[in-house]
Amino acid sequence: MTNSIPLNVVVVCGNPKPNSRTLGVAKEVAVHAAAAAGRGGNVSTHIIDLSELGGQLFDWSSEAVAAEVAALSAADLAVVASPTFKATYTGLLKAFFDWFGQTALAGVVAIPVMVGGSPIHALAPEISLRPLLVEVGAIVPTRGLFILDVELDQLTATLAAWSDGASHALQRLLG
Repeated sequence: MTNSIPLNVVVVCGNPKPNSRTLGVAKEVAVHAAAAAGRGGNVSTHIIDLSELGGQLFDWSSEAVAAEVAALSAADLAVVASPTFKATYTGLLKAFFDWFGQTALAGVVAIPVMVGGSPIHALAPEISLRPLLVEVGAIVPTRGLFILDVELDQLTATLAAWSDGASHALQRLLG
């Protein structure tokens, strides 16, 4: 029996460049995660490219930011991605998450994703992005993903291997 209710997926990209490679990676992660959860054919996806919000992130009256906060809070699955800057996520992503209280993402399954240029930062999703997501109440049942720039041409194979390992947890929570 398949679930007839669409899986509500929200992709958040903290890259300051519009329509970045990081956003492309995050979209692919969302596709693989939904499939790993057994929900690949019935998905509703919302994209939050934080580069489009810019200075509004610091305007607490911004209706555009409030709408994106509400969209992420209502997600079943969130893919939160950032390029690796100074061994952590971007200030843009941090500014967005400053809008969330400690339980704002309660019940949302989140996948931390970071893209970087050096393998020395491979633990950045676990050390920096996972704690941020947990702090706002998200469930982070799988290991975070770190994708090297030089491995982007192998992204499908990398995500297939990741989703094989993540499928059990994702199916239990989202299937």
